[in-house]
Amino acid sequence: MRRTLCLAPLLLSACAATQPPVPIHGSIPGHKCDAEGGKSFLGQAVTSETGPAILRATNSAILRWAPPGTMLTMDYSESRVTVHLDAANRISDVRCG
Repeated sequence: MRRTLCLAPLLLSACAATQPPVPIHGSIPGHKCDAEGGKSFLGQAVTSETGPAILRATNSAILRWAPPGTMLTMDYSESRVTVHLDAANRISDVRCG
């Protein structure tokens, strides 16, 4: 009985679903940001459609909003687009990373 209880965690771990490998530097296969695609949004006000449109235009998988005065991490992800906003909530810059 004790031997079975000792093996239970090992046996249960064999049933656990395997996790996909963690992408290097946060990249997601098939998505490499191209900031030029997002430059057409400069000066536009942010709406609920803006984020998905920027993701499509830049071929990014991750969208990060950067309101004025926001501190951002320095890590780089080629799958992420960062959209900088001005005080009027308009897009002032679109960058990859």
